[in-house]
Amino acid sequence: MTVPLPTVTTRWRCTLCGNLTRFDVTRSSKVVEYVHLDLAGEPTVEEREVVSETIESVRCRWCNAVDQVELVDRPGAGS
Repeated sequence: MTVPLPTVTTRWRCTLCGNLTRFDVTRSSKVVEYVHLDLAGEPTVEEREVVSETIESVRCRWCNAVDQVELVDRPGAGS
C-alpha cells in the first residue's frame, strides 16, 4: 500500500489512535549524488537529486499500527 505524502495543506493522522506527530516511515529512493572525496578519502555528498521516491509503509509510533494513516487538513490551512 502506498501512502501519500502530506502537503502544505494536509498532514498524517493515525486512524486508530489519533496520533498526528510521530511516525516511522519506510521509503525507497533513487538518487543521484555528487560525492567529493577529500585527500584522505573521506566522502562528502555535496549535491543530491532525488530521481524517484516511494513511501512503502508508515507505522504509528504511539500504537504501532502499520499503514493506518490518513491525510487530514492542517489547522488553518484553509485560511
